[in-house]
Parts: sequence; structure tokens; C-alpha cells
Amino acid sequence: MDGLFSALHTTTDAAYAESVEEHIWDFWLEHPDPAMVRDMRAGVFSLNDDDYEAALHAFDAAITRDPSYAEGWNKRAATHYMLGDYGAAVVDLRHALSLEPRHFGALVELGLVYLALGQDQWALRAFDAALTINPHLNRVRAQADAIRHRATGTAL
Repeated sequence: MDGLFSALHTTTDAAYAESVEEHIWDFWLEHPDPAMVRDMRAGVFSLNDDDYEAALHAFDAAITRDPSYAEGWNKRAATHYMLGDYGAAVVDLRHALSLEPRHFGALVELGLVYLALGQDQWALRAFDAALTINPHLNRVRAQADAIRHRATGTAL
């Protein structure tokens, strides 16, 4: 993983960065327990189908099965976010980040939660932290720039 993160941070090739990012996500989703993989897949399918209660149930099961699995916490946080339970999302994202501090996806999600709560400066901190790890998150960079411009009162 260290090599992937190093490559992600240093490359200027957008296509290569996208490939590296996909490998990192694949690694985060891996788990040696087939039951965990089933729970996570079920949760992701439910989340993608906007069945948030089923997704929450699946991710709860995954976290119960292995509380040290950062991606379980991250996906459950995404579900809480979609349900509008921002407090629970923040708790889960912080836990995910305690397990995998380089989880740029969790940092982006944390920024989105803070935006939803109207806490722009906390959102900016989360977005900037994600961009430090993965400088190829162009939408996140645009969001961070928009926050900075709002804070200074200048137009984009």
C-alpha cells in the first residue's frame, strides 16, 4: 500500500493516478473472510439501489464481524450520510480514519458531512487532508476552492 500511495501522490499522469486509486479501493474492499465479503457486497448493492436500511444492516453486520475493518466503517458512514444522520456519519468516519489514516475517501465524505452541517472550515480541513493524500481529486479541489473563495468573499 505504501508504494501505491507514493505513486498516487507523485504521479502527474491522470490515467495512471486513476488506475492507482482503483487499486487502493480494491485493497480497502478486500477481506480474508468470505462472509465479510458477502456482507460488504450486499451493503454496497443496497447502497447503490438507495435501500439504505438494508445497507445499514449489512454494514452493521460487517463491523460486528470485524471492528478493525476500516472500509466497513466508511461504508456505514456513507449510509448514515445518505439517511441524513450526520452525527453517526462523523463518528463512523473518524473511526475509519483511526484505522486507516490515509483513507482519502473517508476524508472526502467527512468534508461532505461538514458541508451538510454548514461547517465550511471543517469541510475545508477534511478536503485539504484528502488532497494531500490524493492530489488527483479534482472535484474535491474545486469544492475546497469554492469554500476558500466564499471565506474571502471573492468570486470564482
